[in-house]
Amino acid sequence: MMLDRTLAQVGRNLSDAMRILGDGQRDPEAGEERWRLGRTSIPGPLQGDGQDVAAILHLVHNLIHDEDEGEDKPSQHRMQNVGEQGHMALLGHSLAAYISVLDRERLRKLTTRILSDTTLWLCRLFRYENGSAYFHEDDRDGLVKVCRLVINARYEEYASEGYAVLSSKQPIIYQSASGRPGLGQHLCSQLGLPLSSLCTVPCNTVFGSQHQMDVALLDTLIKEDIEAGKLPLLLIVNAGTPGAGHTDKLARLKDVCDQYSMWLHVEGVNLATLALAQVTSAIMAATRSDSMTLTPGQWLGLPAVTAVTLYRHEDPALSLAAGLTCSQPVARLRALPLWLSLQYLGHNGIVQKIRHATALSQQLLQKLKAMTSIKTSVEDELSSPVVLFKFSQETSAASSGGSVEGYCEGEREVQDAFNRWLGEQLVQLVPSSGVDVVELEDEGTCVRFSPLLTAAVLGTQQENVEELAEKLTQLLPVMCSTMGLRQDFREEIHRHSPSLTYIQDLSWPGLGAVRYEPQTEGMDESRRKQQLEKINAELLKKLQDLDADIVFSTGPEFGTEEHCVFVGMVTEDVDVSELVETVAALGRDIEESGRLLENMTEVVRRGILEAEQQLQLANEEKLMEEGMLRQLPLVGSVLNWFSPFQSSIKGRTFNLAAGSLDSTEGTYSTKAQTGRPSLQETPTSSKKLPGQRLFRRSGAGSESFSETSSVGQAEEPTGRGGSTPSGSVHPPAEETAHTAGDEESRESSLQVHTPVEEEVTSEERQPEGQEAEPSGT
Repeated sequence: MMLDRTLAQVGRNLSDAMRILGDGQRDPEAGEERWRLGRTSIPGPLQGDGQDVAAILHLVHNLIHDEDEGEDKPSQHRMQNVGEQGHMALLGHSLAAYISVLDRERLRKLTTRILSDTTLWLCRLFRYENGSAYFHEDDRDGLVKVCRLVINARYEEYASEGYAVLSSKQPIIYQSASGRPGLGQHLCSQLGLPLSSLCTVPCNTVFGSQHQMDVALLDTLIKEDIEAGKLPLLLIVNAGTPGAGHTDKLARLKDVCDQYSMWLHVEGVNLATLALAQVTSAIMAATRSDSMTLTPGQWLGLPAVTAVTLYRHEDPALSLAAGLTCSQPVARLRALPLWLSLQYLGHNGIVQKIRHATALSQQLLQKLKAMTSIKTSVEDELSSPVVLFKFSQETSAASSGGSVEGYCEGEREVQDAFNRWLGEQLVQLVPSSGVDVVELEDEGTCVRFSPLLTAAVLGTQQENVEELAEKLTQLLPVMCSTMGLRQDFREEIHRHSPSLTYIQDLSWPGLGAVRYEPQTEGMDESRRKQQLEKINAELLKKLQDLDADIVFSTGPEFGTEEHCVFVGMVTEDVDVSELVETVAALGRDIEESGRLLENMTEVVRRGILEAEQQLQLANEEKLMEEGMLRQLPLVGSVLNWFSPFQSSIKGRTFNLAAGSLDSTEGTYSTKAQTGRPSLQETPTSSKKLPGQRLFRRSGAGSESFSETSSVGQAEEPTGRGGSTPSGSVHPPAEETAHTAGDEESRESSLQVHTPVEEEVTSEERQPEGQEAEPSGT
């Protein structure tokens, strides 16, 4: 059978376009074309005779795949897995544009066939007999049209009188507290109703799920509205709440609606399971509803496919008035992409995709049950297509090595922060799993796995679930140890008060935050803040340079705390006391160094004046000891030859830290710097074994947590042996004398030498074991 040439060309053009846009290869000529198009003057690409198809497609490819300028590395985006069924949906959009140019009679027949076929197939697939279908881009638009249908049906004069008839009996729309956020407000704005027409029904708090609508309370609210002269119009229920995936008691709610002549509308992800052979009674009750909204594009991985609202109503005139049916044939072509995709998949393909998604949920749920630190919240463990889980402090407190006694303040906020961090890590580590973070009123922050919404789009497979469970197993020990050590960290900081201050930030997923408090007596407020900011910024930089597996940062991006150091996740073998001691030692070192630099000018000036005075006294003493004859150039040389003179005048060295001039007599008598104690090793370096990282207790069996975590671990040091790690912190040195020729002392302190010291300096350069010859000037 021969195909229409134009229709065949549409298929070929779509194939070529998908190949160009999806192959990821960039044509150099296309790059030059893009440069030329981007740099020409207005009207740019519209100049001349236009561009060919290949150049335009390459331009679109570059716009899709080019990364934002200024990014160091490509950003990871969840890309939809466009399979063969996705190509059929895209082809449907192209065919819809082509079919729209047919003559009116042929177009009417074709669109009627497409619409009737798609409606019949959907009603059979999802067990909704004798239903009609409305196809819409916005998944809320179907409910808006249904509300208009109910208003037209319940208010007989609405078509002629309009909104004036609503004043006699105000319509009331009921929705669950766990429904989609903003759905009720959207309905009121589209229907022109006041917000008082929206009634939110609370969920169960004692019996049943915390995400199911309270049926008894709903009945009470309806009776109260009727007594107040209002008209109960419509009830919105969930077959799979947006957050937790729980299903309302649909059978009981349908009975309540029948009792008060209300319209029952059902929506939710669990409606997809109606296509399976085995359906729970709770979901099966949705087939008795007056309308339901389906999103087959998400469930089957079909790009740009419309949502569908199935409804039952006998009056086609009211459906036409509400906008559920359209007399324009072109509008009916919205169903064409879904019509093609359903035929391509077939019944077995559709059921297999939905069954695969539910199997992934059961696979992850079985993995989570074996984890002691994870708490799950699912409606039906045997068939729930949505898995909700979170890290629980109660189950991890017993296994953690830290002290959690007395840690109750802000416990909910801290757990929410940890679970938010956990969800973000899992999204980055296993992006194909499709997990996301949700905020629930009762459970708090949780991680949600809903493969019915993501598996077909992302191509999630069983190995992705295995990887998700593996990464979760790696992250849990770190979270448990960090949660247990938070209180110890706070107590250690309090022991170092007032030099250290503990910063209470419940939104930080880590060990905690600390601020170094410098001595600021006599400083004004602006100067104190400047000093505080400077010292803590330098402290953060030094901590980040340490050879440790702990991440130090400035805290959350939009946090309220400033000028402090936030400590990230830690393992159970971390020595908190050593960590806090290192922070305090580094802070003291930075503060003393800053104070030394500030006083350097004054110290050097006073040292120079004192050196000049001592130089003058030394010259006078030398003149008195040697006599006038030795000062004469010729006579002094001869006299020194026959009778050498040993001067008692010694050199001086300027100690910048002490701000004083010290004698070098002890230094040159022993050929070493006497009186200078060797630098003591810090507790960090004295405890370390060869190859052991900082802040680790010796003999600890636990290893550093996986490098896949985004806490930024540093690599293990190589070639260091048993030497002190580069990040070790040394206490400030004692005020000791330093010699001019000592290289080590040059690095630690600045020395200023007087001219008197120059002759002794030349003596020091003599090889060891030889006497220095006296010399005169």
